[in-house]
Amino acid sequence: MSRSRIYLDHAATTPVLPEARAAMADALALWANPSSPHGEGRAAKAALERARATIAEALGWRHDILFTSGASEAVGIAAARALPIRRLVGATEHDVVPYHMGAAASVLAVDADGRVDVDALDRVLAGEPALVAVQHVNNETGVIQPIAAIAERVREAGGLLLADCAQSAGKIALPDADFIAVSAHKFGGPPGIGALLVKDLATLTPSGGQEKGYRRGTQNLPGVMGMAAALASGAHRDAMPRMKAFQQRLEAGVLSAGGAVIAADAERIPAISAIALEGASRDSLLIQLDLAGFAVSAGSACASGKMKASRVLSAMGVPIAIADGALRLSFGPQTTEADVDAFVSAFAAIAERRRAA
Repeated sequence: MSRSRIYLDHAATTPVLPEARAAMADALALWANPSSPHGEGRAAKAALERARATIAEALGWRHDILFTSGASEAVGIAAARALPIRRLVGATEHDVVPYHMGAAASVLAVDADGRVDVDALDRVLAGEPALVAVQHVNNETGVIQPIAAIAERVREAGGLLLADCAQSAGKIALPDADFIAVSAHKFGGPPGIGALLVKDLATLTPSGGQEKGYRRGTQNLPGVMGMAAALASGAHRDAMPRMKAFQQRLEAGVLSAGGAVIAADAERIPAISAIALEGASRDSLLIQLDLAGFAVSAGSACASGKMKASRVLSAMGVPIAIADGALRLSFGPQTTEADVDAFVSAFAAIAERRRAA
């Protein structure tokens, strides 16, 4: 190819920021176990706690932070060990959430934009207190849930709220939830590190071991320090206004080419756009775009490689002819207006070839 590839799949994983790389390199010099009592261990422990404080400040979180291997493990800890017995889960959650919440979890229906029906939530909440899992920002559509209203209803019913914030942490303000799952590789930190933010440790059954007795295993100090540096940089948060302009430019171009924008009227994070070419095959679209030099996806990276029908779009009632031709595009601090324009041109060319066929 005569030009470099264009990466528009930042919601899957975004490049590690230079600040995070530098912090990780510094951390490798602190090779001792943070749980060891000797001087080397205490130095590593001090660095770990400084990073924890940096993360808390960057996220505006005044409560406990438990380091994990990522958002998936964070969700798993809360789902398995939060004190309420009953489990409720949104219909458009990332696949890992219903998996950890269990087959017995009640499913909360959503409207055509993928938002939980807050009024209907009261009926489902009646009865035993529940742990309610609702994603802050949907990973396929970018739709922002009305978390404040949901949290109010959940607490009035004596329940607890678990918010998967993998797509929002480090980008927009976090919601007021009892448990929050975050993942560093979504905001420029390294893969393999994340956290469970806990408002009250008394609502979580301990497991023993590290992280105040709530997560076993040696802490990943280089990952933690890289995560802290990525958040402190504010790179993704500061890029949100530019991403909003990119989102608007992209979607206008897609509509002009005869495509569709999913949940166009809903409140959405600027970093994600879900678009579609009605009647097309997403498999074919992905192949054509990849050959043309574009890295995009058909939804969650955990499921898109399997080419299954999107459970999210199905729950929203998106017609099959549109859902089958749906793509997710997501932006990062490195994205440029030229990248967006190049994609729109490629998409328009594909749409034109389909019309001419």
